[in-house]
Amino acid sequence: MVYRDFDTAFSRRALLRGGALLGAGAALSGAPALFAQDKAAASNAMRAMWPSVAAMVDKYVDERKVANMVATLGWGQQAPTTIAKGTLAIGQSQRADIDSLYRIYSMTKPITGMAAMILIDEGKLGLDQPLAEILPKFADMRVQRTYDGSLTDTVPAERPITIRQLLTHTAGLGYNIVQKGPISQAYVQRGIVPGQVSRLPIPGLGRAPAVKGLDTFADRLAEMPLVLQPGSKWSYSVGLDLMGRVIEVASGMPFDRFLDERIFQPTGMTSTWFRVPQSEIGRFTANYGIVNGVPIPIDPARASIYLDEPSFPFGGAGLVSSPRDYDRFLRMLLGYGAIDGTRVMSEAAVKLGTSNILPETATTEGTWVAGQGYGAGGRVSDGSYGWGGAAGTVAFVNFAADLRAALFTQYMPSEAYPIHEGFPAAVVSDLTAMRAAA
Repeated sequence: MVYRDFDTAFSRRALLRGGALLGAGAALSGAPALFAQDKAAASNAMRAMWPSVAAMVDKYVDERKVANMVATLGWGQQAPTTIAKGTLAIGQSQRADIDSLYRIYSMTKPITGMAAMILIDEGKLGLDQPLAEILPKFADMRVQRTYDGSLTDTVPAERPITIRQLLTHTAGLGYNIVQKGPISQAYVQRGIVPGQVSRLPIPGLGRAPAVKGLDTFADRLAEMPLVLQPGSKWSYSVGLDLMGRVIEVASGMPFDRFLDERIFQPTGMTSTWFRVPQSEIGRFTANYGIVNGVPIPIDPARASIYLDEPSFPFGGAGLVSSPRDYDRFLRMLLGYGAIDGTRVMSEAAVKLGTSNILPETATTEGTWVAGQGYGAGGRVSDGSYGWGGAAGTVAFVNFAADLRAALFTQYMPSEAYPIHEGFPAAVVSDLTAMRAAA
């Protein structure tokens, strides 16, 4: 598969990068107390509190850069404010809203990360447990002597891969959307491509077939050399996809069923799937490729690849979800594992998973997360935890402010527009104005 641009573009200009939320702590910290008196305010009054977010939504849709944009923002366990504009596809009449369906790509990673934290909390996995105890083929791994160099010029791994490393992109695993040269080609040739874009053969955004089954994916990955020594450096990887197989083995049930039974159902996420049901096509958005500033449909809803059964459930980039559903996931995190009286995860599991759990031996210098932390599948920065997706989605919680925020649209590559940086910056701008006016 060749879709290097769309996901790495997100990562390099990503959610919370470049200081968008690095300096947000002061703006965020006082917000709930300042506006506690407005809990019963009408939704239109709440929308008026987010003028920068609303202006961003208006700009992108009015200028026809995207077909639609939906933002959800909420304090604590309160119902979200929704700012929505546009239609499911350019030229259609049906409006996008909080129940529209979006390809969330790498926003799948925090969900997979929290699934792993559930098993760690229950003692079925250990955070520093060697991966080979779960998947024996990952014992005695080899590492490329030169990063992205020869596949045969390798050295022994200096330490075992651990569960912590898988969760934090420090296991030394590669990613065909990140690596170059022989290792990237080998991933594609062997079907180690955990993601999909379109049924269409699109140059630069096409796809190669993935292997069938998480077990086969894991076995083939174990045959490849690592690109870095385990635990040595943060490097965006297939770690969360491999975690899907770990979860299967540790839980004794298929990965997708584990997510459904342990996260989606108890959280009330009724519109999150690896495959969109035929009955839900009517609320599925179209995805666009941006060519010379013009959005061109690359995955129309009624001919989407997400209507097909995936080769396996991609724990790093496979889910379709609605803004309402993902807001419930964020609300569960802000509730430290509880939502609407239902306990989904323990408070300890949420606190650990959303904290900086990078290995002490791993450096982030010169990477996309330099100077920041990383939790279970998401970036940790200044009280915030979150991540974004390859097709224009981004979401985070800030525990200091008791705030959750997410933005949904559909376009590729993500570098075409500065949305992943722009949305957190707009949120911070509005929060700063709120504090100044109080």
